Amino acid sequence: MTTGEDIRLRRLFDGGENVVVVAVDHGLYNGPRPGFEDLGPVVARMGAADAILLSPGMAPHVAPVFERRGAPAMMIRLNWGTQYATQWDYRESRSVPMISAAQAVALGADVVLVGMSIKTGSEAVDAENVAQVAACVAEKRVVGVPIVGEVYPAGHEDIAPEERHEQIAIGCRIVAELGVDLVKTFHTGDRFGEIVRSTPVPILALGAKKTPREVDALELAATAVRDGARGVVFGRNVVGARSPERFLDALQDVVKRGMDPAAAAAKHDVA
Repeated sequence: MTTGEDIRLRRLFDGGENVVVVAVDHGLYNGPRPGFEDLGPVVARMGAADAILLSPGMAPHVAPVFERRGAPAMMIRLNWGTQYATQWDYRESRSVPMISAAQAVALGADVVLVGMSIKTGSEAVDAENVAQVAACVAEKRVVGVPIVGEVYPAGHEDIAPEERHEQIAIGCRIVAELGVDLVKTFHTGDRFGEIVRSTPVPILALGAKKTPREVDALELAATAVRDGARGVVFGRNVVGARSPERFLDALQDVVKRGMDPAAAAAKHDVA
């Protein structure tokens, strides 16, 4: 029997295509970052995205973007974790629930997301973070909405590459074993394909920090897809582009159609 998760997931991937998601939930952890101060106009420029990742409180403020036929899917984050508040150098990676899957669907969500960090240095915190993912998976099954498990290493973005790869490899398998439908995480370099092969659900690569050049972000996306990612979740690299619309068009060409990053940059006048 086809379930709500199946229908919404197939709509997101639209016949098997890779996916481009734009994340604009940075204010939930970092406050009003440059370029994200007024989300209404920002989100209005992201109509070519397959989905837009939001915090729950911002969904009503940007609702008109999602009201038209063929609009991006609304993706809402369900929990809050100290690991994302990088400006305060938190180190415990504690996570707390914000909203249930049912409440997110009531706001208009087509997809929900739960974040998880492990190897925090505390067995109790690790167990609590895993328990939150399990609880969110149980809720999404009742509601019939797909869920993304975001695997974010404890220790932020600056840990050694081998340590980051190990945390992400283990974390991706844990959230898949817990029952998520998709995974969002960092591309870990040459061994990323190992993570893809050992994770039985699609992985979306996140963009993380703003790259020096826009074409660098396109190259990151191309590498991730080449190594097995089924799409990307980019935030600062889209919103901070000279023209977010042109960059998003170039990103679609790279992620969905396999275009060379330099060729896509030239076609869409991306720096």
